[in-house]
Amino acid sequence: MRSPVTGIVVLFLLLAVVIVGYSAVFTVDQTEQALVVRLGEPVGVVTDPGLHFKAPFVDTVIPIDKRILDLENPSQEVIASDQKRLVVDAFARYRIKTPLRFYQTVGSIQAANTQLTTILNASLRRVLGEVTFIQVVRDEREALMNRIRDQVDKEADAYGIQVVDVRIRRADLPEQNSVPVYKRMQTQREQEAAEYRAQGAQKAQEIRANADREATVIVAEANSTSEQVRGDGDGERNRLFAEAYGKDPDFFAFYRSMTAYENGLKSADTRFLLRPDSEFFRFFGNASGTPTAAPPTPAKP
Repeated sequence: MRSPVTGIVVLFLLLAVVIVGYSAVFTVDQTEQALVVRLGEPVGVVTDPGLHFKAPFVDTVIPIDKRILDLENPSQEVIASDQKRLVVDAFARYRIKTPLRFYQTVGSIQAANTQLTTILNASLRRVLGEVTFIQVVRDEREALMNRIRDQVDKEADAYGIQVVDVRIRRADLPEQNSVPVYKRMQTQREQEAAEYRAQGAQKAQEIRANADREATVIVAEANSTSEQVRGDGDGERNRLFAEAYGKDPDFFAFYRSMTAYENGLKSADTRFLLRPDSEFFRFFGNASGTPTAAPPTPAKP
């Protein structure tokens, strides 16, 4: 028959085995990597997820995140090379690539964030202080972010950290400077618009002057041509009149008189103060235009 003491001893032994076995194993999550420390000295790094073993009661397992972590940097005021103040809001993403170095230098993510914030702010001031406001805001923003990332990554390597990305979320003028700058920009744009309008008006005036000059030349040439044609026509008419006069002077005289009657005796109020036997009315008395012979004067008794 068993003694009660034997059962108690066996129970304690089983309990001790369970405790020792429990302290000899540990698990690593897929999002973590583990640093094994033995009496304060690191002895190994476990990166594979799953169940692993360690020396019970001697080794300590320190989990370290192996995901990409975010670093939210508070807004900083930076002076660009053109002496303009900028409020820069940036953030970074990093991962722990060397757990042992990370544990020996900073020890925790909170301490790493503090150290990286200092490095990031210094790099922002150094890089953005070498360029102008326009380069930061518009022209070279992507290249500047890459430069800052490279500098921060180089310095963070001493802490076992790899900086994956650095982004400038916002880079703008301080609130007290924004309104004057925007007004100045508006004034500049208005001046440019006024200059363009003035250049357009000048160009329009030049085009209008050229058109007027060309119109004047064209009208003058047309008038010259018309006068020349009219002169040629008058000459041809006079030649025809001369030929007609040479062929039949009486008919020509009759035609000219009829034309004079048509032009002079119109429907308007036409008055002549002429003698009835005037040369102008010679065709009224005789169709041939010759004056009628006066009747003979009777002899005196």
